[in-house]
Amino acid sequence: MEKIKLGIIICDHFRTCSGGKCFKALHNKEGAFEAYKGQDVELAAFATCGGCPGTNIEYANDEMTKNGITHIHFATCFSIGYPPCSHKDALEKFFINKKMNVTFGTHPIPQKYYILHTNLRTWNNEFFHKNLKSTLANEKIRLKYD
Repeated sequence: MEKIKLGIIICDHFRTCSGGKCFKALHNKEGAFEAYKGQDVELAAFATCGGCPGTNIEYANDEMTKNGITHIHFATCFSIGYPPCSHKDALEKFFINKKMNVTFGTHPIPQKYYILHTNLRTWNNEFFHKNLKSTLANEKIRLKYD
């Protein structure tokens, strides 16, 4: 079985995040990482986008490519920060153009953010309907990430 090397990119607004929820989810294969159940996965990079509109993306991609990364995860913070990232479509296109497997999401969405964004109807668009499925989980799991 070939090892999957992945990188996580976090929103620069959360640049001081220690990555605890992302690492927990990867270890437990929860949220977006559930797709890797039964596979050998190595986290090989963790970087910020560099701030709007993604000023670190080209550099991060170059470094990740040099290190054999084939899968990019934009951390859940791109979707649960308020407002959610307005550059997400361009970021996704950039990495797909570089032949990377792109996923929006890492850890399950915490329940408090699920409630907030549901009430605000933040995610009522095609992009979020497509990309939040892997991180919505169920209430019991969402509460574990509050």
